[in-house]
Amino acid sequence: MMTDITACTLDCPDCCSLLVSVDPSGDIHIRGNPEHPFTAGFTCAKIRHFGKRLKNPLRKVHPMVRVRGRWEPIGWNHALDLCAEHIQRLRNNPLSMLHIQGEGAKGVLKQAGRYFFSQLGTSCVRGSLCDAAGYVATVMDFGSRENNDITDLLNAGYIIIWGRDVLRCSIHTAAIVGQARQNGASVLSISPGDDANSRFADRAITIRPGTDRFLAAAVIRLFLERNVTAPDIGQYAHRWNEFVRFIFSRSMESLIAACDVSQEDIDTIYRYYSDTKPAATLIGTGLQRYRHGGENVRFIDALAFISGHVGRSGGGIYYHLHSLRNLNFAWSRSAKTLSGRILRFPCIGQDIIDAADPPIRMMWVNGSNVINQAPDSHLIGRAFETVQFKVVVDAFMTDTASRADLFLPSTLMLEQEDIVSSYLHNYIQHAKAVVSPPGEARTDFWIFSQVGKRLEPPVILPDAETFFRCALSTDRLSISFEDLKKQNFIKVKRPSVAYAGMKFDHSDGKFRLPARLHSQEPVPDKFRLRLITPVSRDHIHSQILVDNHRLPLIVQVSSGCPYLADIDLSKDLYLVSPLQKLKVKLELSDRLHPEAAVLRRGSWMMTGGGVNQLIAARITDIGCGAAYYEQYVRIEN
Repeated sequence: MMTDITACTLDCPDCCSLLVSVDPSGDIHIRGNPEHPFTAGFTCAKIRHFGKRLKNPLRKVHPMVRVRGRWEPIGWNHALDLCAEHIQRLRNNPLSMLHIQGEGAKGVLKQAGRYFFSQLGTSCVRGSLCDAAGYVATVMDFGSRENNDITDLLNAGYIIIWGRDVLRCSIHTAAIVGQARQNGASVLSISPGDDANSRFADRAITIRPGTDRFLAAAVIRLFLERNVTAPDIGQYAHRWNEFVRFIFSRSMESLIAACDVSQEDIDTIYRYYSDTKPAATLIGTGLQRYRHGGENVRFIDALAFISGHVGRSGGGIYYHLHSLRNLNFAWSRSAKTLSGRILRFPCIGQDIIDAADPPIRMMWVNGSNVINQAPDSHLIGRAFETVQFKVVVDAFMTDTASRADLFLPSTLMLEQEDIVSSYLHNYIQHAKAVVSPPGEARTDFWIFSQVGKRLEPPVILPDAETFFRCALSTDRLSISFEDLKKQNFIKVKRPSVAYAGMKFDHSDGKFRLPARLHSQEPVPDKFRLRLITPVSRDHIHSQILVDNHRLPLIVQVSSGCPYLADIDLSKDLYLVSPLQKLKVKLELSDRLHPEAAVLRRGSWMMTGGGVNQLIAARITDIGCGAAYYEQYVRIEN
């Protein structure tokens, strides 16, 4: 049984190097590559069971067109002609076409859709359903988006896991944190609770959801009161004196009350940051999914900076990096572009409905189950109905694909070649195609290339190898595409310590401190529980096989929740928001803040799930991110 080396292209920071083999019965076996320095021979359950996704009997492997409300098979030539016909008809008014591309898969060739539609000058989306507020906050503070090498965590004396469920988010980060703890590092977890950090943490602090900025500000104030900031820290910061006055304008009592912690909790966090041993901070994306999510991140950044743990080995701030940062994408930006219209991804339903002069008449969706994944799912569904022709490229009939007019079957990971880069570690990897795609499934790259040739004048995409060679043409790499295919992976040249010597990437070299601390908005009278929808350990986003959906959905609340007094637990239970309600099963936890309700995301509306139909579309303070966690709910019979 031959084994191939390839790489994971899922939207996961670990970006594992994989060993894949197919046995005589056709079963696919996947394991982590022991020769890869980061993957180190193990991978997560999502990857180990990926073969079931490839061979699932509900997978759609032939093009289909909707005729009088029913799906009918259509040949590829006819399907591609139909796409080209609609694009050609609207080409003189390109803003009437909208391209939506998600992060269902990563890689160089996954940028082909953006390249193609940028040539046409169509409408597109901006913002993020994931981490935009946090990464814009990082750039505002540091001037760029850099981390210490993730393995530098092994040099930490303290590790603060702030709003991040390391085991569910990144199994390799969890392993590194576990090893650092064995080496003597002390680990502190800060979150509203219900994460898997208890097995790593020496101490856990449970805070009121969304109040991380107040907690960080309280610890900063303690540093300033005791005059124990890093030596001469003010000279490395822009407008330091104004920041000090601003912090002292808020009382310690008000800050502690806002985040619902004790003075002992504040003292504990202070001890972790005030010791001379380096303290590393891992920031999760959940705490930036609130209305003031960017502000949450900025105050945590400020605490790490003021305490002197930025720019040193064993310290630093870790937030999501850009998955394409180690590759060259100047070729995609240099494509001929027109003045396109930009719609907000987190508010895509309303923005499609509001679009005028011209309205959206055609949509192309690839790499995204947007109706399921974006807030206010029913509004997005209604928005889809206003669009005359909708193309969805996918492998399954998702909540989004089921509303298309034309369904084009896509290949999946392991069936398509690509080059992929991580947003956690610094390895570039060749993702070899190791199994044949079923039926008539085709890559996005092939589809766009074929449609482009049918236009007049044509939109010609360079061949795949040209894209690969251009992407590898960067000062941080010195490898040819041929050699990368032979070696399978290569580490990019980057400093192991970000912002060494407190030198930041703003024009003046100084760190930027936050200038405002917004108060919490009032809690709605009839909806008192803050809805939190974190990741699952078993699947990526909504990439759940239909037979793996479990109903009713499980919602977790604190065993000390004060809002269950009138609930009859023997009767049917519903999670209710002003938009919608879902039937749920209640699970009580003694590790969750009393004002939080946790329902892990990803389930589909068509199977009876779909938590985003409960969540109103709101924008974060910066970055045009989706403020999912600004939604309040209640539980009722």
